[in-house]
Amino acid sequence: MDFLRWLFEAQIPVGGSVLVLREVLGNIFGLASALGGMRRKVWAWPIGIAGNLLLLTVFLGNVFGAASPATLWGQAGRQIMFITVAVYGWYRWRRGLEAGAHGHAIVPGWASPAARVGMVAAMIAGTAALTPVFASMGSYPPVWADAWTFMGSLLATYGMARGWTEFWLIWVAVDIVGVPLLFSAGYFASAFMYLFYGFFTLAGFFVWWRADRRESRRLRPTPEPETAGALS
Repeated sequence: MDFLRWLFEAQIPVGGSVLVLREVLGNIFGLASALGGMRRKVWAWPIGIAGNLLLLTVFLGNVFGAASPATLWGQAGRQIMFITVAVYGWYRWRRGLEAGAHGHAIVPGWASPAARVGMVAAMIAGTAALTPVFASMGSYPPVWADAWTFMGSLLATYGMARGWTEFWLIWVAVDIVGVPLLFSAGYFASAFMYLFYGFFTLAGFFVWWRADRRESRRLRPTPEPETAGALS
């Protein structure tokens, strides 16, 4: 109990302000999960879940103590979403590892054109639908940005579970909107981490792109050599 009390109350002084320790730790776990995802390691999922649980308590601001800044219902809700989709991703990647993918849990690939159209449509429609919901719950403005980051995070996590290389680009779209929102709401640790994620996700995209090309060549059937009879 003493440890939990310390965890919920601990702060890190920075200049004339403070950072909530849970926010810092949650983002460190998130970064470790992203690194594991880039390397296609199964342990990325449970590490990410631990970070999501910490950040859930942070973004519920007023519920978990005055040390937290404004409540962001979209950011809090997406932690629950992360955990739910992470269970699916964890299961799917474990199956891939057991199938034997040369030490990797999944082989990267591109989403089908229909899946891409579906993701774009879901991003736009989901943001439009969730904006009034989060507004009615008192989420920090601009509320559409909170809804955008929620939907983008949902789609990116699902894309990662499926092994779609495009999921890294969805994270870039999330960061472009999420960084200014977090700075304005006072979540400075998360904002700086998201800013770093923006560059990291671009690197991850090219890592998976190269892996897709490399492993596609490896899995491509080798042409049968022509026999002497075929030449006669």
